[in-house]
Amino acid sequence: MKISEIARKAGVSSMVVSRVMQGSPTVKRADRERVEKAISRLKLETAFIAAPRKRKTRRIFGLIVPRFEDIFHSFYATEVIKGVSLAASRLKLDIVFHVSDRQKHEDWLTSASLDPDYIDGVLFADINGDMPQLKKVIAKNIPHILMNNYIEDKTINCIAVDNFKAAVNVAEYLINRGHVKIATIAGDLSTQAGKLRLDGFTTCMKKHNLNLPLKYVKVGHFLRSPARREAEKLIGFADRPTAIFAASDVMAMEAIDVIRSKGLRVPEDISVVGFDDNPLAAYSFIPLTTVWQPIAEMGRQAVELLNQIIDNKIKQPVKVLLDTKLIKRASCAKLEG
Repeated sequence: MKISEIARKAGVSSMVVSRVMQGSPTVKRADRERVEKAISRLKLETAFIAAPRKRKTRRIFGLIVPRFEDIFHSFYATEVIKGVSLAASRLKLDIVFHVSDRQKHEDWLTSASLDPDYIDGVLFADINGDMPQLKKVIAKNIPHILMNNYIEDKTINCIAVDNFKAAVNVAEYLINRGHVKIATIAGDLSTQAGKLRLDGFTTCMKKHNLNLPLKYVKVGHFLRSPARREAEKLIGFADRPTAIFAASDVMAMEAIDVIRSKGLRVPEDISVVGFDDNPLAAYSFIPLTTVWQPIAEMGRQAVELLNQIIDNKIKQPVKVLLDTKLIKRASCAKLEG
């Protein structure tokens, strides 16, 4: 373990590390704690990497999931993990689960679990638009596949659902049911899924020459609290929309709760459409019209494709786009006249 390596990990100078190791009383307490923590972490990482090398008998894939609010209650994350786990079990693979910082992904590169001598391949559940860091991971020559993003770049293997087409289908459905004042609560626009769902919706509105006021476009980041705040704004307008397309079921259910709390009815006063087909959507107080997306299937295929890439049984780059399906339930009314 080199002093320079400890210094880099602790964010201090090599001189400070040297003084800590010599037991110098002149070192600031905060610096000493950072150095000691860095040494402990490096020892753990060294042990983590070294031990499996001696007994590794199965392939190991890393599953990288960006950290976000309520990650372990997230329908998307749990479905990805379910699909990945089922495929890994069938193929007799081991999965290392790594949660990365949502905005700064440098830990993809420094984590011991992503050492090329330890890991055989990497599955990215998403990248939140951080292409530079993804490129650095690819440069380490670890076989990879990216989920929830469809990217034309020939160096990137990817599998995703057709978010743009799905959002177009939602808008078409609402328009065909007589709605013209349609608002949306978009997801996290740092993700490709969030951007494409918004793009598909706005493109369809323009195609039908329907006015889409800027105030009708809200961003809920795929989270409950922000979605609720934005829904309250939409419901508060004097010229409120007759329909709301929320880019996730969680946000749609928050919108429904806000509508009902204001003494309004779904779908008689305001129709609501979600996205995901979360099981809660079908069994909520008002069964939710939503878009089914094959998240678990995407996770399953990602593992199988990555395994084939490693075995040189499939040509790269791998590009897969999965279809969605509009599930029509009770949350959308047909406007008469």
